[in-house]
Amino acid sequence: MTIDGPLAGPSGSELVGEFVRIYRRGRIWYANFQNKGKQYRITLGTTNKKVALRKALKIDAELAAGRWKEAINVATLGDGIKAYLTHLETESRSAKTLTKYRYVLGQVAALASARGCRDLSAIDLGFVDAYRKLRTDLQKGKKTIYGECVILRQLVNFALSRKMLAEDPLAGLKLKKPKPTPQPCWTWDECERILVASPEAIRPALTLLAETGMRYGEMAWLTWDDVDLVGKILHVREKEGWRPKSGDARAIPLSSRLNALLESLPRSGRWVVSMPSTVHHPGRNRQWTERQLLVELKRVLKKLNLPGKLHTFRHTFISHALVSGTAIPLVKKWVGHVDPRVIELYTHVHDHASQAAMQRLTGASSSLQPKEN
Repeated sequence: MTIDGPLAGPSGSELVGEFVRIYRRGRIWYANFQNKGKQYRITLGTTNKKVALRKALKIDAELAAGRWKEAINVATLGDGIKAYLTHLETESRSAKTLTKYRYVLGQVAALASARGCRDLSAIDLGFVDAYRKLRTDLQKGKKTIYGECVILRQLVNFALSRKMLAEDPLAGLKLKKPKPTPQPCWTWDECERILVASPEAIRPALTLLAETGMRYGEMAWLTWDDVDLVGKILHVREKEGWRPKSGDARAIPLSSRLNALLESLPRSGRWVVSMPSTVHHPGRNRQWTERQLLVELKRVLKKLNLPGKLHTFRHTFISHALVSGTAIPLVKKWVGHVDPRVIELYTHVHDHASQAAMQRLTGASSSLQPKEN
């Protein structure tokens, strides 16, 4: 560590110890020194010279020992949250992500208020433990609680980077990511049964999900400008008001069935698939809401006695592609980002596929055996 020598200082200043000079401006005493090549002139907050000398000697000793740190005014929790949300908005985060962060940080603020915590330094290990217990008591899942604690960590990191905190109150925090849980997955035959049993009003939306492995949001924000029927390509790309998860802009080849379906759909509005018209919304090209489409899907699944949700179409597409022998890099190119740990869960080799593979293997082995005379 390099300790700089004392400055000459303003006229009338006097040296205290080895590194610090004190001087008076008006009635208030100040300290003048250098540390790591940077000059500091800080108020000692007193009009009493004896008190100023005592404070200056303390700074001098901290400089000599390499322990002096620039004082930082700790921001209130409210100011920190507001600044962080503003930062996320400038980063063009999606509306869904911003809604999630606002909710989580609102829960954090409510707990802090209940515990009498006012500033960011109160977001310490004890606070995280209390937050985890609160969310566990509300029967939130491990994955949900982990994600919310990551947001807490990000808030503190942001505050440190903006010098809203002097020290890290979460030093030593270790967040253990829960293991991915197996997700519902249909066989391709089950997926076909779902599409056949679906009412015409929702079948185009469900077919898009089934034939491409797109996420719900990617399907809902698909416009006719994204469709190339000549080249048989769908483009998943950012547009005003929405961007793909993880920036997954990509092109997906169209199957023959999907190409035929898209050719048959009317181009009466911006969206490729839209909610059916109602008495209150006649003839309007309205985006599907995730909630409404899920309600419609659940009705079909109940009739067929199958589990699942909208995202299960993505699981099924990936699983079917991998079981059919499609290379993992190509599958990822079609569906976008998939965590390597999650791709293992997507590789659902169903009983019938597993049995068929065994039959092929044993059949091939039998053909290699020498025949008895």
